[in-house]
Amino acid sequence: MGVIYLDNAATSWPKPETVYQSMDRFNRQLGASPGRGNHSRTLEAGSLLLETREALARLFNVSDCARIIFTANATESLNLALKGILKPGDHAVISSMEHNAVARPLHTMERSGVSFSIAACAPDGSLDPHDVESAIRENTRLVCLLHASNLTGTIMPIAEVGAIAHRRHVLFLVDAAQTAGIIPIDVQRQQIDLLAFPGHKGLFGPQGTGGLYIGPGLEIRTLKEGGTGSQSEQIEQPEFLPDKFESGTHNTPGIIGLGAGVKFVMETGQEQILRHEGQLAEMLISGLQEIPGVTVYGPADGSRRLAVIPFNVEGLDCGEVSFALDQGGIIARSGLHCAPLAHRTIGIIEQGACRFSPGFFNTAEEIERVIRAVYAIAANH
Repeated sequence: MGVIYLDNAATSWPKPETVYQSMDRFNRQLGASPGRGNHSRTLEAGSLLLETREALARLFNVSDCARIIFTANATESLNLALKGILKPGDHAVISSMEHNAVARPLHTMERSGVSFSIAACAPDGSLDPHDVESAIRENTRLVCLLHASNLTGTIMPIAEVGAIAHRRHVLFLVDAAQTAGIIPIDVQRQQIDLLAFPGHKGLFGPQGTGGLYIGPGLEIRTLKEGGTGSQSEQIEQPEFLPDKFESGTHNTPGIIGLGAGVKFVMETGQEQILRHEGQLAEMLISGLQEIPGVTVYGPADGSRRLAVIPFNVEGLDCGEVSFALDQGGIIARSGLHCAPLAHRTIGIIEQGACRFSPGFFNTAEEIERVIRAVYAIAANH
């Protein structure tokens, strides 16, 4: 029996075959750095990067693809947004379900005079938008909210929060680590000023890829400066996008692979991807809830969550559960999932959780096998 991979919330696997093929073609047949010279191969590499940028712009309804900045991952994107926007004396609002990619930069920035408030979420991870508005102060510069939790899969009300932020003249940053490529995102309709996303999860790209959308009119400080292939005669960093934020050689094969992943998403349809993953999640949650001694966390309503399912087995450490599953060829994640705020919110900071996150390439037959495996672990410990 083959391995069942249920850790798609960390990195999606497998990738569409076109992702592997596009990266292999670049590495074997092209291999040049985009924007470095004017020979045919560097021009073709630059054209392929542009294709990915344009595809991402279409996916997120971005009017100017130059406002899509390539990064190494969503964490770099969030750091760029937070550290590039907030200054000493500024205040930010986040939720109690945020990932460490938001909490840690803000904690570090407190030392330089930035402050932040945490809007409390319910034990299932859900957020009342009015609690965000109540936390906004006179010096609030930014609201940062994840689109869906990497612990409970809880989908957050980003459209409602976006409307509140703009009515209060506050910038809105969305962490789409779990949703990009799965739930449709429209930066204009949802009033998103900054959108951080990874390439290696729902967009089916390789690890080491991601991006940040920067809305019109925003002045953001850079995290790094260096060679861009443009305005090389000047000592000053170029001010135009995307070059201002893309110093150094791109992860060109990775970005090309990301482009193939985005194309797969658009051809398949996000609605189909979300529906399939949702069906697997409902099947898995229902099966786990019937096993004595198993506790499942997150919203009871399947329409309010992604296919991210945390659970614990009574009397067993979550690491033991994950190890036992791995011995049976089932890949899951255990621990605190880089989200201690979220674990405190749902009341399992001391024990952590084992997490299943099925993806588009998983099957109902695999889910049935997983449920049987957890039943056996719970019954035999």
